[in-house]
Parts: sequence; structure tokens; C-alpha cells
Amino acid sequence: MSDLVPESMSAKGLEAFLHEKIPLTRAMGLHVAESNARRLVLEAPLDRNVNHLGTAFGGSLHALPTLACYAGLWTLLREAGIDGHVVVKRSQAYYRAPVTGTLRAICIRPPAAVVKEFIRDLQRHKKARMELEAVVEGKDGKPAVEFSGTFVAVV
Repeated sequence: MSDLVPESMSAKGLEAFLHEKIPLTRAMGLHVAESNARRLVLEAPLDRNVNHLGTAFGGSLHALPTLACYAGLWTLLREAGIDGHVVVKRSQAYYRAPVTGTLRAICIRPPAAVVKEFIRDLQRHKKARMELEAVVEGKDGKPAVEFSGTFVAVV
């Protein structure tokens, strides 16, 4: 494994990796709240991501779910023992409501069959892509931002 792959993929290890390799995450105050077999949850405080209206800045509301999907795919690679790079190819965000508190992005892990096919394609072609989605929670846990993106892994 290269120095780009942290020894530990615990939430704490993933957070340290993101802060070191993607400096924006430190500036945003990003925190890995949850990382498990089911989902990846990233949080960031409003005061570091606020706009002129006192709500979350739109750029932060796009960056956080992008990072959640990126980190989710990165973690899948790590768990499969693959040393590769992840990049975003396409992304789209639908802003449904302002966020007035802690920013919280949730990326649900893809089904095992999708992961298996992705890993097979990556090993065969040295490149594979995956469609991922994330939601930024708003008031009462309702979706404030719906994010989708195409992510590419290269080995």
C-alpha cells in the first residue's frame, strides 16, 4: 500500500487521512461521525461553513456530500486491499432547503453485488466507475440537499 492509504480505516483514521490529503476538509471542520458497513456520515459545523444569510454556504453543501461519497468509495477500495486513486467525474446537487445547523452528509453504501462488480471491473480494466448518492440533512433530519455523482477509481 502507498503512503496515501492510511493504516487504519476507522472513523478517526479516515478523518486524519482526509485532513492531511484534502486541506479543505480541515478548513471546513469536517468530522467523520460514522463509518461502517452500512453508511458513511460526515459532519461540519455551521460557523465554518456559513454564508451571508447565516445559513450553510452552497459550496460547502456541495463539497460535504461529494466528500462523503469520495470517502465511501475510498474506504471500499481500502477494504478490498486495493491501492488506487478516486476522482469525481460528474456531480449534481439539488438544494431543497437551507441548512441552519450542523452540516451532516450521509452516503449509504452500495449493495454488495454492485461493489463486487465494481471491484471486478477495476481489477480487469484498471479503472472503474460507480454512481453514488448522498443526502445532506436539514431540519428534523429531512433532506436539504440531494447529491449524486459519478466517481472513478484508477489503479
